Amino acid sequence: MRLFGPLYDRVLAWSAHRRGPALLGALSFAESSFFPIPPDVMLMPMALARPRCWWGFALIATLGSVLGGVLGYLIGFWAIEAIEPWLTESHYAEGFDRARDWFADWGFWAVLVAGFSPIPYKVFTIAAGALTMNPLGFVVASFVGRGARFFLVSGLVAWAGPRIAPTLRRYIEWLGWLFVALLLIAIGVWQLM
Repeated sequence: MRLFGPLYDRVLAWSAHRRGPALLGALSFAESSFFPIPPDVMLMPMALARPRCWWGFALIATLGSVLGGVLGYLIGFWAIEAIEPWLTESHYAEGFDRARDWFADWGFWAVLVAGFSPIPYKVFTIAAGALTMNPLGFVVASFVGRGARFFLVSGLVAWAGPRIAPTLRRYIEWLGWLFVALLLIAIGVWQLM
């Protein structure tokens, strides 16, 4: 089944669109508080399509993500009782409980690590608000964690992307399914922790 090749071509075309940066900011904002798709799916093709603008794209993703994280924090702070029934029935329930435990042990560092890792960041933003983490510490940890991730991803794609783009396009189906398999393994490991 050819899924990733056409999707790759479409996202690459969208990323070169004049409204691409605004869409990247919106996607980054939404992913940090309620949306399941990470901004990397748009950030990487944007850095590949326009490598000289990689740092600007990384900054847009970082700022959008931190602002979305603040919304997630506010959801957790003001509305945790309202969303808790949905949360306990969703697939995020175990992650939310784990995030609470991590906050009890590591606080600031839990947010920083979650911001950099592929762990669903929205779980940590909502948990930070529900557990009334220091808001300034939350914003700083979010900015450092998310910024490190997005600047690293965008910079690497801009540096290596133009040289490997033809090879990447040739093997995109294999790489796409490999990424899905690795993501499922990471989620499984995270569930066991």
